[in-house]
Amino acid sequence: LQEWMKWAELDSAPRIQQRLSAGQAPNVLGERGQAALHWALLHRAWRAVSALLEDPRTDVNLRNISGESPLMLAALRGRLDVVKALVKRGALVQVEGPAPLWQAMHYAASAEAQGEELLRWLATQGGDINAQSPNGKTPLLLAGACGSVVGARGLMQLGARVDVRDERGQTAWDHAVRAGRADLAQRAGLVPTP
Repeated sequence: LQEWMKWAELDSAPRIQQRLSAGQAPNVLGERGQAALHWALLHRAWRAVSALLEDPRTDVNLRNISGESPLMLAALRGRLDVVKALVKRGALVQVEGPAPLWQAMHYAASAEAQGEELLRWLATQGGDINAQSPNGKTPLLLAGACGSVVGARGLMQLGARVDVRDERGQTAWDHAVRAGRADLAQRAGLVPTP
């Protein structure tokens, strides 16, 4: 299995296709709790990602050991093209559960590259701009914490609530200030919430 992950990391689409043709199961979690698709996304191995997506056996909703889906990882990388390809293959934009879950929107809010366009597209596909994570963070709170002006501005234009507080009682503005990014937050239009 390590060799399989190596080919994913090295972005070797021919080796990936060869292994898939030989019957390699694409959805096995390796030693680090990642399937080949997660591993390729984490290593920005875009040719390997394409090769894995071509195989109908690849589970585009499989979560890694950290609970991350391939869609979340593609959103974090700011790759709208890969996000679209995953959704076309059946990746769920909004996952429902008995408790709040991390969503692709949370990860997209942290992406600087194509951030606003990515957030808008996910919203058109059913992504909740005010989705709360297990610790109460919304995409806007993450944009504030990560200093993503583009993400924060895009979320606010989509109607994200600025008054939402996480489990510590902090708003997006609070997160931006704590991260030393109050200037970026102001440029995005965030203001202190009483």
